[in-house]
Amino acid sequence: MELIRIIISVLIPPLGAFLKVGLSLQFLLNLILTLCGYFPGLVHVIWLLSRK
Repeated sequence: MELIRIIISVLIPPLGAFLKVGLSLQFLLNLILTLCGYFPGLVHVIWLLSRK
């Protein structure tokens, strides 16, 4: 499941954040970052996935 989450996160960062944390502040932050640019959203979702 983790590999699928990583692949989805690279393609669509907000969806990957949603799968990890649900509908929360981190998801909204990732959505805003992705709207500002793909790379900031990608960095944020990688950070979310790497922390426990």
